[in-house]
Amino acid sequence: MSNATSTVETTLAARRIAELGDRARVCGLYDALGAPLYHDLATYDDPETRALLTAVRAAPGPVLDLAAGSGRFTLPLLATGREVTALDLSTDMLALLRAGLDRAPASMRGRCTVVQGDMSRFALGRTFPHVLLGTTSLSLLDEDGRAGLYRSVLAHLSEGGRFLLTVLERGDSDGPDETFVQVTGAGGTVYELYEHWPAGADSRTVTLLPAALPQDDSPVTVCTDRVAVLDLPRLEEELAASGLSITSRQLLSPPGERHRVTLLTTEATR
Repeated sequence: MSNATSTVETTLAARRIAELGDRARVCGLYDALGAPLYHDLATYDDPETRALLTAVRAAPGPVLDLAAGSGRFTLPLLATGREVTALDLSTDMLALLRAGLDRAPASMRGRCTVVQGDMSRFALGRTFPHVLLGTTSLSLLDEDGRAGLYRSVLAHLSEGGRFLLTVLERGDSDGPDETFVQVTGAGGTVYELYEHWPAGADSRTVTLLPAALPQDDSPVTVCTDRVAVLDLPRLEEELAASGLSITSRQLLSPPGERHRVTLLTTEATR
């Protein structure tokens, strides 16, 4: 057995899944089984969302929300009166967004255009003064995919428009490789949330499952995904090479926290 395999098999999350045995229905965070759990944990009042809303307020005009998912940024933006185009590749996540729009006032629904598409290559036939991309979404793409994203963003930025994106890095160098917390979703469900992220690793693994298990032997949904990590210096190099210049950097998390989130504001290099 290799050291890498041994490490994976001895994580807290792996042991928890092993305890469930055949009851575990293992899925991804963004597919049909995982999307509802991910959506339940999505928060609409966090430093990242507040910072993006504040940045957008600086100028009028419609917003393109890339990797919009179930509407973490889309719905708050609509609530401020903005016109929003929400683009995502996942059918399951967009179904949750549409369900949220169905519950929203008609005035909000009328200002939202939902598009199923790949953020690494899209053509919407219009430009926007604001294009947004939230934390971790960029790390879902490989190097070629990110290059395609930057090209697509440049093609959709209006004159003087801004591309706002956040990047997630590990902010503590001496913390444990794996963390475990219990978190409560919007619907009141308590979840077990595991994150395996060794310092300096090029990826992290997130595992999510309900904390309270059914008393019978019914299946338990376990969402797990391995997500690449893209550090800030490399991202800044890629942006500059693509023709996007960084105009500001804003740290959104306190120093020393495990999750260090930075908001970048970029504009097309003219």
